[in-house]
Amino acid sequence: MVAKEKRIVGIFVDRACPERWIVRDPEGNFWTVPCAENPWDHREPFHPTEDMELEPVPAHYKYVLGIPG
Repeated sequence: MVAKEKRIVGIFVDRACPERWIVRDPEGNFWTVPCAENPWDHREPFHPTEDMELEPVPAHYKYVLGIPG
């Protein structure tokens, strides 16, 4: 039997750069999402570094950001 792991979307904020959100998609990829109209449509790849302090944000914000699923 093979167990399938369900990954969830994670939303974070980097206090050093508050004008954007950081999102981890279900595949584990990170994206920057701007504070703009249709933010998910304007996402860009993001590569967090060891020294970044990403703070989790409640999941209900995914609807505000237009994140699918």
